[in-house]
Amino acid sequence: MTTVTSTDSAPTTAPNTPSSPELASGHVPPEPVTAFPIPSSLSPSRVSSFTSCPMQFRFSSVQRLPEPPGVATTKGTIVHRALESLFELPGPDRTPEALATTLERALEEYSTHPDYVGLQLDDNAAATFRTDCTKLIARYFDMEDPTTIRDIGLEVRMAAQVGSLELRGIIDRLELDEAGELVVTDYKTGRAPSGNYEQKSLAGVHFYSFLCEAVLGKRPSKIRLMYLSTGETIETVPSAQSVRFIQTRTKAVWNAVERACTTGDFRPNQSRLCSWCSFQQWCPAFDGDPDRAGTEAVDVYNALMSGAAAGDDRPTDVPADVATGDAGHASAEVSVSVGDAG
Repeated sequence: MTTVTSTDSAPTTAPNTPSSPELASGHVPPEPVTAFPIPSSLSPSRVSSFTSCPMQFRFSSVQRLPEPPGVATTKGTIVHRALESLFELPGPDRTPEALATTLERALEEYSTHPDYVGLQLDDNAAATFRTDCTKLIARYFDMEDPTTIRDIGLEVRMAAQVGSLELRGIIDRLELDEAGELVVTDYKTGRAPSGNYEQKSLAGVHFYSFLCEAVLGKRPSKIRLMYLSTGETIETVPSAQSVRFIQTRTKAVWNAVERACTTGDFRPNQSRLCSWCSFQQWCPAFDGDPDRAGTEAVDVYNALMSGAAAGDDRPTDVPADVATGDAGHASAEVSVSVGDAG
């Protein structure tokens, strides 16, 4: 995999220049003691996770506890993979028949993947899963003509350094418009958000606008969210103000993450998301003990993946207007250059 990075935003320090009396005297103060290790990077999904529920962020992003796979997330991953494979074909070959073939190939590819096997689908559920994936791609060709897309990168991993913090993200598709300007396209397999949640959905893609400007030196002319389940497309034009807002917001979230890791104070935030949270049984908002999650969550996951876990009666599909994850980002090797598309 090729990762596109930038360190231009990182501060520089003159060598051999003491920054405090302690360093000047040769004494290096010990690292401050923290309750939890402080993460070194943030992505759009992590920012959303922390602002939605700091306690869930602790479990998933700080302690990095495994989570059982979800039906909606796995569908998203497979459909993203099918579309990625479609765009690996020459422009004229990107037909509906080709997409049906790449979907079949993606379903076969993931048939032995832990994220699919862990769903433990019976024959009827597996057939429904396959049908749902087919429905998700059914409207795609009504939304755009892929033969005209000048793509320059698929599943592009980008990272930029801002001080000691690395901001990173994965762009589904990076392309050039008729004028040769960058366009970021993000596929969504959930429903389009209502007005109350639309700006929250756009916050993540503005994050990608910042990364493009930091890494490639160009701000995208347009950002597109393609909601495959409904055939809707939401477009926005990033500005210098929106990029500055992302930097300001991310730094504020990062400061809050650092404080929480230092003090150990990750507070639960109850919402509709709680019904789909893998860590609900260890959440203090539900009379759980978060300190037991470190071992018990691992045991639950291992039991599930070995086929020994009992069934779960929680819903498996999270409504699109409350979903916060980065579903569908499979690893892929890409090469990015800002210029004429091949």
